[in-house]
Amino acid sequence: MLKKALLLAALLLPAAFAHAHEYKAGSLMIGHPWSMQLPPNAPTVAAYFTLDNKGPEADRLLSADSPIAGQAQLHQHVQAGDLMKMQPVPSVEIPAGGQVLFAPSSYHVMLLDIKDRSQLSEGQRFPLTLHFEKAGAVEVQVQVQKQATEHVH
Repeated sequence: MLKKALLLAALLLPAAFAHAHEYKAGSLMIGHPWSMQLPPNAPTVAAYFTLDNKGPEADRLLSADSPIAGQAQLHQHVQAGDLMKMQPVPSVEIPAGGQVLFAPSSYHVMLLDIKDRSQLSEGQRFPLTLHFEKAGAVEVQVQVQKQATEHVH
């Protein structure tokens, strides 16, 4: 009986973790990194995720990079009169005990100078490394989806 239970656990655990799509870095939880599938000629791609800080001290996302792009920038949408505009930001603070949402019309990682489009179709994943002031560098796998996610932590 124990052998069957262990075998079942060994078979099911990888599937459970594959669907979890969360990453931990120190006191930070990085939830559901995703990107939208875009036309093949789109010049840029945006990556989204949630950052939960479970610790007693703030941390800061300083930068990001990915082998599929020549450069990555931290961006934020801001209201400018009647228009929403996108602008680069030098870093993003994740307050102690707080959450920051990277989502359409909010913060996002903008990937420019796309070098490898092979990983940008629905169901594919591509690597993205996030660089934090305290938690250090964390590589996540960004899942490409056909439409925006409603995933919230």
